[in-house]
Parts: sequence; C-alpha cells; structure tokens
Amino acid sequence: MKDRSELLSQLPLRENLRGLSPYGAPQIDVPIQLNVNENTHPLPPAVVEAIAQEVAKAATTLNRYPDREFTELRELLADYLGHELRAENIWAANGSNEILQQILQAFGGPGRSVMSFVPTYSMYPLLASGTDTAFIAGTRAADFTLSAESAASQVREHRPNIVILCSPNNPTGTALGLDVIQAVYEAASENNAIVIVDEAYAEFALAGTKSALGLLPGRQRLIVTRTMSKAFALAGARLGYLAAAPEVSDAIRLVRLPYHLSAVTQATAIAALKNVDALLAEVEQIKTQRDRIVTRLTELGLQPSVSDSNFVFFGGLQDPEAIWQGLLEAGIIVRNNGIPGTLRVTAGTEAETTAFLDRLSELLEPAHQQTARS
Repeated sequence: MKDRSELLSQLPLRENLRGLSPYGAPQIDVPIQLNVNENTHPLPPAVVEAIAQEVAKAATTLNRYPDREFTELRELLADYLGHELRAENIWAANGSNEILQQILQAFGGPGRSVMSFVPTYSMYPLLASGTDTAFIAGTRAADFTLSAESAASQVREHRPNIVILCSPNNPTGTALGLDVIQAVYEAASENNAIVIVDEAYAEFALAGTKSALGLLPGRQRLIVTRTMSKAFALAGARLGYLAAAPEVSDAIRLVRLPYHLSAVTQATAIAALKNVDALLAEVEQIKTQRDRIVTRLTELGLQPSVSDSNFVFFGGLQDPEAIWQGLLEAGIIVRNNGIPGTLRVTAGTEAETTAFLDRLSELLEPAHQQTARS
C-alpha cells in the first residue's frame, strides 16, 4: 500500500510545491491550549447574543449573494482604526492569511519575489509558494531584533517586489520601531515595491508602541494588515482586513473571488465591532498575564523576549522538546517553533497562566531536567 506522500508525488503538481508540507500547529485536545495564540477568553454573553441576532437577520436572505463590497463592515472597521481612515481605505477577507494571499496574487507571482526577515510567521513562505512568488529570507540579529539599517540594506541588496514586516513579530513577539518601517519603505521605493506591515497582534502592544497606520498618508505602496482573530476572540469567524490607499483595494478586486466574504461572516464581524468595548476589555487582562509570564520566566533564569503581543517567546532551555512534552503530559500545550533552546506560550486566563507557570517551574528543577535528558 502506497503512502499518501508517494501518491501525492504522482500527481502533476507544480514543481515549486513538491516536497512542501502544509501549515499546521499540532491540534491536540488538552485542557489548556496555549500554542496558537488564540484569545482563550470566551466571548462575553452579551456579544454572543448580539452576534446571534445579527446572524439570524442575515439568515433571512441567505438565498441571495452577500454584499460584494461589504460596505457596512468596511465603514465600521475604518471607524475602529481611526487615523482618518475611510471605508475606501479598507479591504477584508477570510482571515489575514487570505488578505496576504490576495496581496501576493495581485503584486507577486512568477518572476517576482517577496522578502521577510526570519524567524517570522511561517505562513509567509507558504503563501509565496502558493502564488508562485519567490521567497527571500532576510536575516535578523542574534537576538532576533531588526534594525532600520540592516533591514533597508537587505531590501536594497535583494530588490524584492514585496516586503512583509511582521510587527509584533511572530514568533518572537516584539514590535518594530517606526524607523524600521520608514527605512524599509524608502529602500523599497527604489524598486517600486509593496511593503506590508502585518499587525495581527497590534491591540496587545506595550504602552508607547506606535502602529504603522500613522505612516499610511503619502505612502501609496504601504499596507497595514490586521485580524479579528486575536484581540476580538474571533479566530473561528475568520475575518482579516487591511488599511491602505484606495487603489490597493482596487488592485485586489482584480484577483478576489466573487462574493468571497459570506453574509454570515460579515454579520458576525459587524456585531463584534458594534460591541468593541466589551471585547477589548479582555485585552488588558491578557496583557496582565503576558507581563506576569515575562516576570516569572525571568525569575526562573530563562530569557523571555520583550512582548508586544499576546504570547511570550523565551529561550534559555537546555531541552525544549522535553519541556514541551512535560507540559503536554500535564494537559498544557505550548508551541515549539523549532528554534534551538526556545518555546512560545500564549498568555491565557489567570488560571491557565498559573497552571503553565507552576508546571514549568517543576520541570525546570534539576531532578526533572536530569530525567528529561536521560
């Protein structure tokens, strides 16, 4: 009996897709899931009711195609973002991954390239492969930071057609300074390249961290992408969006599928945006637990990165795989990104965070470390 990989190889697959593996974090059913940066707080009952009412209203017309331009949703998203943005500056899709895919479909493709700075979000090279766009892996400093000088120099050297800056970066969690984004945009301008700032975790930023939204005026090829999966606790709804010059949305209309955003998805997002204060109230609780994790990991002698996100990336582990397994045996799953000596943990509820920190403390005791290595 041939295995599935062998059978797949027999298909007339595009050459640049051969040998690749699909994206996917482990989906293991354990009580405490802190591995994919979801908002682990359930939606407030009032918001659930508001969504149910909005979806019920949409259900009465599901025999018709949805609003192709999702006008009300774009207006609400523009109001939420501020920065004098209007509906014409906004585009939305089924998660920010689809937003990125649409951008690459419009501005990438055969003979073109996209650059990002690794380690970063692992979907970027997969999106590149899916659109037959060459992926260029830029580099970071040993501590995973990225300076304006280094980033701009690498962009000038490689001359990509698209640059993706992840801020806060995933998996390391630290936001970029606006000077980095400005320097990259200036360097990319020499090649008329698109610059994307992926701000999926922007709502969790530390005080004083500034969004790239303020850089949009006068920068036609700058795109800021966001999601409702994280701060809004709507990972299951799949709603991502971008802010940019209106002509960027015009370009994406050329590649988007007809009626790509369902009436149910639009209704869910609209209801959430009408209840934004109730949803974002939990963001502060998550930030409190994130900062608690950073403090405790430092006390344990580990090396957590500065986090502007809802997760903490930390190093200093002798055997991260053993720690990961020890946490899993206690019903807690975190993320092993394969970066030596490191793991990443989502900031959950207070109870979930306590369980993680307590178990990690036990695993870091010398006896446990010795057992893990044997």
